[in-house]
Amino acid sequence: MKTLRIMLVCGWLCGLASPLCAQFGDTAPSGGPVLGAERTQRWKIGMRIVAQTPCFDVFATVPVPTNWPEQDVKVVEEQLAESVARVQRRILEGGVEQLLVAMPQLNAGDQSEVYVTVEVTRRALSPPADVSGYRVPERVPRELRKCLAASPMIDCRQRKVRDLAKEITENHDGAWQKVEALHDWVQENIEHSNDKVKGTVATLQAKRGHMEDLTGLFIALCRAAKVPARTVWVPDYCYAEFYLEDSAGTGFWFPCELKEKTVFGTASNDHMILQKGDNIEVPEKKEPQRFVREFIKGKGQPQVTFVRQVLPAS
Repeated sequence: MKTLRIMLVCGWLCGLASPLCAQFGDTAPSGGPVLGAERTQRWKIGMRIVAQTPCFDVFATVPVPTNWPEQDVKVVEEQLAESVARVQRRILEGGVEQLLVAMPQLNAGDQSEVYVTVEVTRRALSPPADVSGYRVPERVPRELRKCLAASPMIDCRQRKVRDLAKEITENHDGAWQKVEALHDWVQENIEHSNDKVKGTVATLQAKRGHMEDLTGLFIALCRAAKVPARTVWVPDYCYAEFYLEDSAGTGFWFPCELKEKTVFGTASNDHMILQKGDNIEVPEKKEPQRFVREFIKGKGQPQVTFVRQVLPAS
């Protein structure tokens, strides 16, 4: 195995946890969601590549968590094999971060590893005591317009979806009450199942769906009602966020879980946030991605094992 170089926070990932929230409409949650109890975990994220044959021009990416108002990320340790020529950090739209790893050549049997250990502090969220002053934004910021448009597997343009959103919300006056009504309708009318993800319209027709479909249907209904909404991806789970403004015109993102029977507008501190969004442009992919996944390419037969694991508490 190639020797690993071990570096601390001053290394090539020193900017990993830079704040990205403002560029996507997030603000410090004074006046928005209330921050609660926090939980800190250490995660090891990266990849192990074994060359089955001589390999050339190997390129791999892996997404890494970053800061949000409810989450702080700090790099603890970085490990690089000697065969790694270059590691870069790339920020995609919406604040999704990736590590880009380049290895010009690996001999048959060579092993190459890249790992980063991060300390993630996640805080619980709950709604403010008074939600009566929140409203649907009249002018959506440009960077949030994707959160009103269709996404892969989330179709808010279908007439059935638009009509349903109007029907559910028409007897509710406040913006918060309208969104809560959409949440309640999905939980009361769509059964959770372990089916394959099938998309908004098929989920409505079947009246059942995967966890991602329940979340996607709620997001589609919000968008049809002119409320920006997006997916929050955490390990083996996802939930939704919706965007409302206060009376001063300041916008905030609020969480909403669809699979679990939690209090509306709350989120626990149990999950590390991997990324937010569901319509993300990735240079190596032709189509927008619902979730930015790991990726590898190269000449030869590089066999990769991607790693994302929580470490035992010390």
